[in-house]
Amino acid sequence: ELVVQFQVLNQSCQCLAWKPRPVGVWPHPGESQHVVAGYSDGTVRVFSVSRTEMELKMHPHAAALTAVTYSTDGEMILSGGKDGIVAVSSPRTGMTIHVLADHKGSPITVLQCTRKQYHELGVEGGELWLAASSDRRVSVWGSDWLQDKCELLDWLSFPAPAGPEGLDSLPPSLAAFCPWEHGVLVYVGFGLQKEALFYSLRKKQVLRKISLPAFATALSLSPAAPFMALGFGDRLLRLQPCPAGAPQDYAGHDDTVHLCRFAPSGRRLLTASHSAVLVWELPGA
Repeated sequence: ELVVQFQVLNQSCQCLAWKPRPVGVWPHPGESQHVVAGYSDGTVRVFSVSRTEMELKMHPHAAALTAVTYSTDGEMILSGGKDGIVAVSSPRTGMTIHVLADHKGSPITVLQCTRKQYHELGVEGGELWLAASSDRRVSVWGSDWLQDKCELLDWLSFPAPAGPEGLDSLPPSLAAFCPWEHGVLVYVGFGLQKEALFYSLRKKQVLRKISLPAFATALSLSPAAPFMALGFGDRLLRLQPCPAGAPQDYAGHDDTVHLCRFAPSGRRLLTASHSAVLVWELPGA
């Protein structure tokens, strides 16, 4: 059932994210749920689902948006563009407070935030976040938005063979913080081998590798159990136990699986391809 629809004329929506609810806080009756969306003209729009209206429009980018997310407390919006620029903006004021050009020249493929213990990993603030770009680079940051602090913690660059001639669409560079192993991130992308890499931010090294049947086109890590979902170009979806175990493969898509996303409970998984969106039940999760 379609509940609500927002339409922006003459612009394509490239990415979106739900605003997170504060931990341990039950939603009040009538409380608005918000969605942030990034568009091809470089704008960011915030929509109120309950009021079915656009509440804010910002223009932090000169290029099309390719990734957007909220900070873990919902107080900041992080957005990344096709030109590799990352902007940090306040949905309260509509002002952009940070512009980071470290990935300049390569489209941002992933932005993700996670909470961290104070002083963990030697940086101040209560939040870690990462940005991945299509040139196989990942930057990891520690932030304290209230104190206006944003510090580069680690910079990863993954090697790859020279791309085949004429191949414009290399597999995406994807990274995610590991929910069940703090201080670890998982990376998949075009490289020397078809594999998923588990990298320790404390030890500054790859802890282990999991071989894959092909280069992954989508990645999601379960928040409830130690396994991950991977999508591939040959219509394949794989559930991979971690750190080791026999993977389960599923068919059912009509094209490349370009999106995997676990529900917060971990009991459902949403996957998408060219013209199909599938919802999977995970009874053991």
